[in-house]
This record gives sequence, structure tokens and C-alpha cells, in this order.
Amino acid sequence: MAESGLKPAKSYRLMSHEAGGDNVLAHTMKDHFNYITRKKMEEIEGGDAQTVIDRLYQRQENEPGFFYRFKVGGGDNSSKLTEIFWRDSQMREDYSIYGDVVVFDTTYRTNKYNLICAPIVGINNHWLNVMFECAFIADETADTFEWLLQTFKKSMGGTTYFYIYRPRPGNVFPESRHRLCIWHLIKNAVSRFGALKRDTTFKNAFNKCLSGCVTIEEFETCWENMIKTYKLEKNSWFKRLYNLREKWCTTLSKDFFSAGILSSQRSESTNNAVGFKATKNTSLTDFFKIFNQTIKRWRQNESDADFKCSNSHATEVYTQTIFRDFETEFAYSIGCITLLHLEAQGYFFYEVQIENDEASKQKVTYNSADNSVACSCKIFEEVGWLCYHAIRVLHQHSVTRIPEQYITTRWTKFAKTHLWKQRDKQQKQMQEY
Repeated sequence: MAESGLKPAKSYRLMSHEAGGDNVLAHTMKDHFNYITRKKMEEIEGGDAQTVIDRLYQRQENEPGFFYRFKVGGGDNSSKLTEIFWRDSQMREDYSIYGDVVVFDTTYRTNKYNLICAPIVGINNHWLNVMFECAFIADETADTFEWLLQTFKKSMGGTTYFYIYRPRPGNVFPESRHRLCIWHLIKNAVSRFGALKRDTTFKNAFNKCLSGCVTIEEFETCWENMIKTYKLEKNSWFKRLYNLREKWCTTLSKDFFSAGILSSQRSESTNNAVGFKATKNTSLTDFFKIFNQTIKRWRQNESDADFKCSNSHATEVYTQTIFRDFETEFAYSIGCITLLHLEAQGYFFYEVQIENDEASKQKVTYNSADNSVACSCKIFEEVGWLCYHAIRVLHQHSVTRIPEQYITTRWTKFAKTHLWKQRDKQQKQMQEY
């Protein structure tokens, strides 16, 4: 019961109730507390940090794909634990499938040593959290982040293409695209500037600049109007933010895949999930248990979602969660009107919009030779499924199935089996060679 999160007093009352009263139970409340304390002392004998490291070592012995690293240090020449990192073999496999987008944030401290919890998280084909690693670090210096990301990279044997987090990727992942968390930007902007805290019109204008603009021209106009309206021309924070606009403005980041994630919300939800029973007095040993319980629950949720998909006739390819998003786009496409501007050598150039909604207008190009379609809203490039503008044009040309090139494997039911088939094929080729 203690491992499930019940406090000693509650677990004692539960046992007393089941037994028929305190007088029937074979031990007292004091005995109950002493027993739990003794069990905890047995677990941390030889040092709490050493206990966790011993458990990680045992996991590695029993699970060849398990990976962990740690660092010790301290200004007084002590052997104090300063960083610890681990991931299991399932995390390695999940990363190989869903590692195109990762979320990394370090906002959470819940343990008796005040170490910073620094998980790296992704999303799977059901739009559920999936853990890639967990780490504790002593500080948020550049050297510490470099150690953590280098260790992560080494553990995965690969590269990452896209980040959303507050620390910068630095030289560890130079090929990655770094984004700032929109949630943090909103929080900082509103909390910094006196009267603007209570001005809802400022919040609306700022939110519009962050994620409400469709074109670059619209963004520039909205930003200029906001700066002039609220007299922010000389504000250094907003000047710096504008210079970093490609890291946070959604209008300027539609040319690469981000799975539609706009903030580090997934990382924050991870922190809450991992720490739901943790307190400032939580030991590393206890946290290690909490973390493993959380991962077990997440993986059970994924298995349940896989089972529901396998027993559903609603979709042929996508998982149910992603199909609902695609279904929304399809529903919008029904209400769209198209205007053909030009046809030349099998290429068709359209303007597509929802009827009576000028703001929804986008330019769509269709190639009849291979059923390829491209839309100026770049939803497919950013999220990985077709927008309603493109769907409407495909329907206009009697294309009744989604062309293969627009089915992103990571969003399908077969995301994992696709990886397994690739591995089997590679192993077979190596054996033949």
C-alpha cells in the first residue's frame, strides 16, 4: 500500500477496517509506522544514491538494452551524486519510431536533494506521452546540459530533428530545430509588464502573434500594431523576442515537422505525472519506484489504445486518435469552395476556402500525374496529415483514397510493425552479405 502511494495513517485505517477494528488488527499504529520506516531504511542502507545506482546496475544485468550513466562531484571533494541518467530498451525502440519530435523541459524539483528532474518525452501514434529517458541534474548550466544531451545521444545512437524546450541544444544536436515554449512566453510576457497583466486585449494581440497568424505578412502587421498600441518600441525584452521569432512564431515554422506541438506542455504533464506522489522529502529510491510505475501505466495505456484500434472498423490506416483529427479536416473540406486559376501541363492551381470565410483561403497546387498536392497552409509539412484545402482538391479530381506519400507512418496503426519489418530486412541482408 505504501508503494501504491497511501500514507501510513491511511493504510493503517484501511487494514483496521478490513480486519474489523483496531482491537482485532495484530499491530498498533506505532508498529505500522515503525515497520514502514524500517523497510525504507533497509532500502537506503549504504546510501540512497548508491541504492538507485545498484538497481540500475541490476536492470542492466538483466536487460542488455538498458542504459545508465551517472556523475559524482562536489566542491568539498565529496562523492555527492550530481547527475544520473537512465533509459530502458523499450525507450530506445520508442525513440527510433517517435524521436522525430521531442520535448525537454527542466522546471520540476521534487525530491529531498533538490535535484532537477529532466525527462525527455515524445508522443506516440495515439497522441499519448512516451518516455525516452529520465535524468536528475544538479544545475542548469551549459556544461550540465551538454553532458545530459551527449549522454542521451550516445544512449540512442542517433540524432534528433526537432526540439521544444527551454535549454538550447547547443553543439550536441546542431541539425535539430529548436523551438521556444509558447506557454512560457505567454507567462513571461503577462507577468513582466505591470498594467498589461490585466489587459485582455494585450493578451489577445500577443496570442495572435504567437500562433494566430496565417501568413508572414499578417504576422509582421500584427506585431507592429501590438508594439505601437502598447508603446513597447523601447522594450528590450520584446526586441529580443522579435529577433528570436523563428523559434516561437508558428507562422514561421511550418516548413518542418513538429507534430503540431506548440509548447512544452507535454513535458510539463510528464513532470506532473511522474511527481504525482512525490514531495520535497521524496528520496531517489522512492522516485525511482514512482517513475517505473508511471512508465508501466503509460505503456498499458498504449497497449489498450492498440487493442481498440485492432478491433475498430472506423479506420484502415490511422489510429483512432489521429483519425479523429483527420476526420475534422475532412468535415471542413465538405464545406469548401474552389476556384481554379490556372491549368498547365497537368498542373492545377486553385484557391480554396470555407464558404463565406475569407480568412480560410489558401493556395493549392495539384499534379494529376502522381496525385501530388501542396497547400500554402503547410499543415501536412507541420503536422503530418492533409489539410482540408488539399482534401477538397483531391476530391475534386476524384481521388478517393489518401495517396501513399501523404500517410505518415508514425501516425498509423503499423508504426511499430513497420520498424520491426525494416529490422528483419536489414538483418536478412547482413546475413546474406
